[in-house]
Amino acid sequence: MRHNKKVNHLGRKKAHLDAMLANMTISLIMHKRIFTTLAKAKALRVYAEPIINRAKDDSTNSRRVVFRYLQNKEAVKELFNEIASKIADRPGGYTRILKTGNRLGDNAKMCLIELVDYNENMLKTAKKKTTRTRRSRGGKAAAAETAAPAAEAPKAEQPEAAAPAAEEKAAE
Repeated sequence: MRHNKKVNHLGRKKAHLDAMLANMTISLIMHKRIFTTLAKAKALRVYAEPIINRAKDDSTNSRRVVFRYLQNKEAVKELFNEIASKIADRPGGYTRILKTGNRLGDNAKMCLIELVDYNENMLKTAKKKTTRTRRSRGGKAAAAETAAPAAEAPKAEQPEAAAPAAEEKAAE
């Protein structure tokens, strides 16, 4: 039975799996998003999120622990200098997986895994939240009431426009 065995080995030995996940984490840190299979992205999320979380505390020990996993100086610098400042107030959930469909050759489920704070398109739409609801209130009667004042407005302006002309005639 597989009780408490949550690691997806992805058909690889441990050394191969660790190397692959470390390389994918480096690519994710450097490029902010990568295109991969859904199974690899889910395994990468489990591997990368604790490493990204470690970057919140910029200490020598944290840098050494992260470097032990990644073995790449440029990725560690990018993680602690750029990414850590953006994720400082986020309590978790640093990655997002967007499913993109199936691959043509073998029909594998493909996806895009990205760092949450680096997708400008989704950040723009998140700021444009509306406060109005889309629910209809009142139906046709409410629509007729809103249209009626607009129709009456020009009629109210016509007597006001005629009033100055009448005052000019009275002044003569």
